[in-house]
Amino acid sequence: MEEKLITLFHTYESVAYLISIAINIVISILGVVPSVFLTVANLAVFGFWKGTFVSFVGEAVGAIVSFLLYRKGFRQLSETKCFSYPKVKRLLAAEGIEAFSLVLSLRLLPFVPSGIVTFVAAIGRMSLLLFTAASSLGKLPALLLEAYSVYQVMNWTWQGKVIFTFVALGIFIVVVRRMFAR
Repeated sequence: MEEKLITLFHTYESVAYLISIAINIVISILGVVPSVFLTVANLAVFGFWKGTFVSFVGEAVGAIVSFLLYRKGFRQLSETKCFSYPKVKRLLAAEGIEAFSLVLSLRLLPFVPSGIVTFVAAIGRMSLLLFTAASSLGKLPALLLEAYSVYQVMNWTWQGKVIFTFVALGIFIVVVRRMFAR
């Protein structure tokens, strides 16, 4: 997938930034597709700092577009029973600094799916301005860490080898646990 994106970016070099941002918006709207393959392509084509910046802009704009679409289409869902969990209710009802803090902290956690945070914030009471600020600030550290890790692995530095080893070990542990859990 990364290779196709890299080819696409090289083919349409004059609008490659816009293509990347548009793809990131689509990924954000879908809510469940990881964006790491796009980060890889951005770093390969634009370099570390420009690639990271394009990925950040794409993720930030994608979150805003998703927030607006989710709010328009799914607001009435907040009254359904599936949103009765205490933590979800808290985010749905949050306003002001509490909403800002919740979205910021959830964005900082690497294992919380971005689409779910956007969706719940959108159908809740949070304002677009607060969501944009909290979401963007929260995405920045996670994206820098992702970009750094991807860049190190792509260039096969000693840090990249360590990162690759830990990821491979983690995958191995998950696979072995699932095999013996049956």
